[in-house]
Amino acid sequence: MSDATKLLDEMNERSREVFRLVVESYLETGDPVGSRTLTRSLSEKVSAATVRNVMQDLEYLGLLGSPHVSAGRVPTQIGLRLFVDGLLEVGDLAAADREKIDATLASNTADVAGMLDRVGSALSGVTHGASLVLTPKHEAAIRHIEFVSLGHDRALVVIVFADGHVENRLFTPPPGQTPSSMREAANFLNALIEGKTLSEVRRVIQKEIAARRRQIDRLARDMVESGLAVWQSDAEESERLIVRGRSNLLDAADQAEGLERIRNLFDDLERKRDIAEFLDLTEAGEGVRIFIGSENKLFSLSGSSLVVSPYMNSDRKIIGAVGVIGPTRLNYGRIVPIVDYTAQLVGRLISDRG
Repeated sequence: MSDATKLLDEMNERSREVFRLVVESYLETGDPVGSRTLTRSLSEKVSAATVRNVMQDLEYLGLLGSPHVSAGRVPTQIGLRLFVDGLLEVGDLAAADREKIDATLASNTADVAGMLDRVGSALSGVTHGASLVLTPKHEAAIRHIEFVSLGHDRALVVIVFADGHVENRLFTPPPGQTPSSMREAANFLNALIEGKTLSEVRRVIQKEIAARRRQIDRLARDMVESGLAVWQSDAEESERLIVRGRSNLLDAADQAEGLERIRNLFDDLERKRDIAEFLDLTEAGEGVRIFIGSENKLFSLSGSSLVVSPYMNSDRKIIGAVGVIGPTRLNYGRIVPIVDYTAQLVGRLISDRG
């Protein structure tokens, strides 16, 4: 039996109903709930004084709090957790929401990055929150590499993968490069890369350069090492994070303190703080997970909630995640099926292209 279920079982029927009504009203309006308001909604006819006593007991348990001395009550983070784990009723995905998500993903192009970008925009638009999409690393085998000069201080490395995916990466070549040294560098790489992924190629090339330092022309060697540095950047080592709908969170934060918390959140996202651990959040189970406030250190400063679900490839391996960020008073019952459906849809689309 979970702690949430145990605590709910220990509460009497009246306490559970008062608690549920406070949370549901807060999630809908964002406002504190007073005892007089609750007396009009309770199934049992009791006085406002009786309701106040129940609310005081719930506050003593740490489930409700008073934002101001004379105000009504709002759920605490612990209270929201209890509600989500024990009382939340998750509805079916609305047909209108399903149609909007399907329409966004209908343009079935080969560009997975573009498709995931559209997923982020769709989630943001449907939920009116900010969306997160963690994209998978591209680990297909490489078929061919080419260097293209764009000027004395700019060059392009073109990487063609065995699955047809193509990536272009700009970098600064070493000075003195000639067309022949660039061809030699590409020939050197193409002789080594066939059937290997980028991470495997890095290790092989570093070992080969060390062993054949005298044999390979200095300019070509410098070209290989400069291009290799592009593949080793931090941005390419980890999954890419797509964030859409920031304005939705800023619009919802109508007080200066709220705006500052949201800005802190976006600063953290820009710096990719803890993003390496983001995917780990989803690995405890296949379904949707809900993180409220400080339960996830990435969002602890902003006081936001995260509803997130992993998506998998055809081998049932978790390769990314989709999620929605919003204030703690998210409409969890509506958001959960949207995130769940989107994650499953993305997994199927990526598997079909895989």
